[in-house]
Amino acid sequence: MYIGEHEKPEIMEKKVTELFNDYKKGDLSRRGFLKKLALITGSMTGAMALLPLMEENDLLAAKESKGKDELISEFIKYPAATGEMRAFLSFPKKGKKLPAVIVIHENRGLVPHIQEVTKRMAAEGFLALAPDALSPVGGTPEDISNVGALFKQLNNEETIKNFVAAVKYLETHPKSNGKVGCTGFCWGGAMTNQVAVNSPDLDAAVPYYGRQPAAEDVAKIKAPVMAHYAENDAGINAGIAPFEEALKKNNIEYQIFSYPGTGHGFNNDTNTGRYHEEAAKLAWSRTVGFFKEKLK
Repeated sequence: MYIGEHEKPEIMEKKVTELFNDYKKGDLSRRGFLKKLALITGSMTGAMALLPLMEENDLLAAKESKGKDELISEFIKYPAATGEMRAFLSFPKKGKKLPAVIVIHENRGLVPHIQEVTKRMAAEGFLALAPDALSPVGGTPEDISNVGALFKQLNNEETIKNFVAAVKYLETHPKSNGKVGCTGFCWGGAMTNQVAVNSPDLDAAVPYYGRQPAAEDVAKIKAPVMAHYAENDAGINAGIAPFEEALKKNNIEYQIFSYPGTGHGFNNDTNTGRYHEEAAKLAWSRTVGFFKEKLK
């Protein structure tokens, strides 16, 4: 519970920050967020007064993360195996032909956090696209408390084809230079590996703590791979050794990095319990450098 009438200001500030992060990543609806914020501030009036300040500060932080280039960001639809896929597209206003990057969300759907990551990628000079895997079942809902049930409705083969279709879409996009990379986190990391297996046109793959493809499928990978893993992530890390062995066996260019002191999800800066700033920044710089090298 967030009630803290007699708590120290720094403790209350921490609770407000954690609550706002839950709201940003989609764990809370706006109504649910305001109700809990009212418990901290003591009234709904206080909550309503505080919310605009929090959103303004968050907007300023987001602008800073974009760098100097202004972005064009919008929701679009592209043709895929199951019909039209909804996706979030972002790219710099300046520049003509851009290398393209697919950003694949975690198992919570296309939440605001992933939209922000997509903007960050665009600010690095890419045509960035984040498809909503849940498009065939109505899309990512505002309230994601039961989003797991929607993921269970997805057909895995069709989902992979929907992301492979994003490669085709970006190859021929008017703003694209024809080169396409793919990155993803958690569930999206595993899906990034599957896009690499199933799309011979993919030019670079960067899975973050994603489940690896079957060893016999690794031979199908044509793109160079950079894989990021958390040190403390036993379930995912059990697959690293056979994955690396298969990459070597098939002469596939790869890099594998493990980040000391981190757990699964260390890149997600809206999850204070998992986020590891130093590792996230290092992995991000490596990812951006890799894409700039392979997609030029």
